[in-house]
Amino acid sequence: MACAICKTRREKRHCPGVQGEICPTCCGTEREETVDCPLDCEYLQIAREHEVAENDPAGVPNQDFAVPENFLEKNLELLTVLDYAILQGSLPRKAIDFDVREALDGLVRTYKALGSGLYYESRPSNPISAAIYDGVQQQIAEIRTAENERGLHKIRDSDFLTALIFLQRLEYAINNGRRKGRAFLAQLLGAVPQPAERPSSSLIIS
Repeated sequence: MACAICKTRREKRHCPGVQGEICPTCCGTEREETVDCPLDCEYLQIAREHEVAENDPAGVPNQDFAVPENFLEKNLELLTVLDYAILQGSLPRKAIDFDVREALDGLVRTYKALGSGLYYESRPSNPISAAIYDGVQQQIAEIRTAENERGLHKIRDSDFLTALIFLQRLEYAINNGRRKGRAFLAQLLGAVPQPAERPSSSLIIS
């Protein structure tokens, strides 16, 4: 049988993205470009092991902002909760990494404005990015509520800004540049608890 994509080469593997049999060449060239690849596709996962993102270091966002070297170690619970919020906003909507990038850009702009004493929402116009943005904002509001209930205020707006810029840079580093790429989302999915084990906002302020 011929490949379901190119219609010329012989098919050799099943592609869940097109629900058909395709050739290895099309699997390599069309993966996350014209094909919406499920994150659990075995061929996509194998490709991830050999994939190297080639992003220009000059394009790293907010290079003038200092993120402490030990930030991940000291704020793992906060980052896990934010990661979960990103996934909750992304996966049901089949978001791609570029949707997440746009959401993070809006969130960073919003918290930079707060740091300047202004309240200005930089909510993306892209509806998928906006949903991710809203989910993260809702999660941050839940953290604030938990803080108020306990009479604690240990997480500052600047901490949220630092966490968002950390995630923004991580997305830039992992994004493989493919039009429908989801390498960053796959990274988050492998790093956070499953939905049944949703991280609690109260853990961050305990």
